[in-house]
Amino acid sequence: MREALGLARRGLALASPNPMVGAVVVRGDGIVGRGFHTWDGLKHAEIIALEEAGNLARGATLYVTLEPCSHTGRTPPCVDAIVAAGISKVVAASHDPNPLVSGQGFAGLIRAGIAVEVLTEFQAEAEQLNEAFFHFMRARKPLVTLKSALTLDGKIAAPQDNTGWITSERARAHVQELRHASDAIVTGIGTALSDNPLLTDRSGFARARPLLRVVLDSTLRLPAESRLVQSVLGDLLVVATSAASQERRRALENRGVEVKIFDGPRGRVDIRDVITFLGARRCLSVMFEAGSKVNWAALECGAVDKVFLYYAPKILGGLESLPMAGGVGRMRRADAIRLERTTLHQIPPDEFAVEAWVRKE
Repeated sequence: MREALGLARRGLALASPNPMVGAVVVRGDGIVGRGFHTWDGLKHAEIIALEEAGNLARGATLYVTLEPCSHTGRTPPCVDAIVAAGISKVVAASHDPNPLVSGQGFAGLIRAGIAVEVLTEFQAEAEQLNEAFFHFMRARKPLVTLKSALTLDGKIAAPQDNTGWITSERARAHVQELRHASDAIVTGIGTALSDNPLLTDRSGFARARPLLRVVLDSTLRLPAESRLVQSVLGDLLVVATSAASQERRRALENRGVEVKIFDGPRGRVDIRDVITFLGARRCLSVMFEAGSKVNWAALECGAVDKVFLYYAPKILGGLESLPMAGGVGRMRRADAIRLERTTLHQIPPDEFAVEAWVRKE
């Protein structure tokens, strides 16, 4: 199973919107087939492992990180292929939360006389591997992570010169890993105008789908000269309100930018509608990298599921430096947005990151 989990990880950013899956065929004391799934490769991990094993699969044991599928999607059911190959036992790390599978894969194997075992000691690791997929299947919406880089006193920007970085190069490299594992990245027009970012995946690793860059821009102020627009390759979505001018919309669309309208409260873009739209586009994981106002808006409306906060050993102080989450905020400590399942990530020598889930009331 360790081998299968390692194989599954090779599908990071290559399998989405499908889950990462690894499979190993074992005959006697040796491995005779290995496989992992990629979206472009089409074939599921089990099929690749069975094909490599060939006739040696008959009477062998299949180790797989996720319950084999029992329905026809882009490919025929893996359960049918496992039965046809003559596998005698299937050992899995986790059930599949997809309602189209969810126990039916195991049931089909058992009906065919194949022994099934679930290694519960690997279940948490297998679910963590496909955290976004499991969340999407259970909540029917993308996993939304809010990422921010802060000083120790919770500031993300100084009132004047903001050249340079808050965190180190090592911490920023870790952020690229988060981007690589995400399907979409969201920022606000304020950040787009002040930082002129690219918001690209610079991890250097391959991905099946381009990282979808999303800008919340109520009145379509994003300049055609911005690096976001200049680098568009079918991967830029700008979300506005009906107050935006048609002329600006046409100008962006003529540059290859996709523009959508989602009216929300107080003349702002409705962030929840944006998340729903991204879910319909099969974006399983969405990361917010935005400024103080957008961060609070996303938290306040309940769109955020997790936070990933990077802390640098610095203090800005002052009342004019921007906090991670601005806006109106909560008026009473008792009403604070609460976090749970907190994990601390050390970033040597002096930085750290806090990963935590937002408690849903």
